[in-house]
Amino acid sequence: MIRAVIFDLWETLVDWPADEANALRRTLAERAGLPLEEVDRRLGEYYLASQTRPLAEVYRLLGVPEHEIEAHVGARVELTRRMLRPRAGVIETLAELRRRCLRVGLISMCSEDVPVAWPETELAGLFDVETFSSRCGLAKPDAAIYLHTSDALGVEPTACLFVGDGANDELAGAERVGMTPVLVTPPGREPLWTEVRGWRGLRVRSIPEVLALC
Repeated sequence: MIRAVIFDLWETLVDWPADEANALRRTLAERAGLPLEEVDRRLGEYYLASQTRPLAEVYRLLGVPEHEIEAHVGARVELTRRMLRPRAGVIETLAELRRRCLRVGLISMCSEDVPVAWPETELAGLFDVETFSSRCGLAKPDAAIYLHTSDALGVEPTACLFVGDGANDELAGAERVGMTPVLVTPPGREPLWTEVRGWRGLRVRSIPEVLALC
C-alpha cells in the first residue's frame, strides 16, 4: 500500500531553464577567461561537487576570479528564483495527495541556489520533507538519499512511489531501495536520459496522472 509519494524536481515538477542556464555558462566562461569547452569540461568533472558543495567553491574550481564569485552566486540564485515555477497541475496534485493523507516528499539533485531561493517560490510549504543534495551532501542514485528521505517521512521505502524524469539514474536508485519508480515523460517527448529510453515500468505523462497510482 502506497503511503508516500516522493518527487524529483527539475524536468519533473519544474522545467529546466536550458536557455538561461546556457547563457550563464557563457558568462562564466567569459569571466574565467576560458573557452566554453573548457568550462563545460570542468562542469562535468566537478558535477558531483556542484550538487553537494557551496556554489562559491564550485566557481573557484571553474576558475572564476575571487572578486566576482559573490556576484555569480547571486545571479544564479536570482535565475533559480525566477525559474522555479511548477508545471500545470503540480500544486493541485500535491494538495490532493496530502488531502488523501499521503506523505509527500522531494528529492532534488541541485546546487545550493535551489534551497536558497526555495522559500520564495510557489512550491515552498507543499512538501512534508524536502531533501536537497546540496544541503545534505547526499546524491542520487546512492541509496542513502532515498533512505534519508523515507526515514524523515516516517514511511518504509516499499510504501513509497518515486516520480522523476530519470536523470542521475534516479529511478533505478529508487527501485534498489524498494521504492516503486515512476517515469514522467510529457506527451510528444522521448525520455531525456539514455538509461530510461527503454523504460518498461510505470509511466505518466503529467504529474496529475500520479493520483491514479495511489
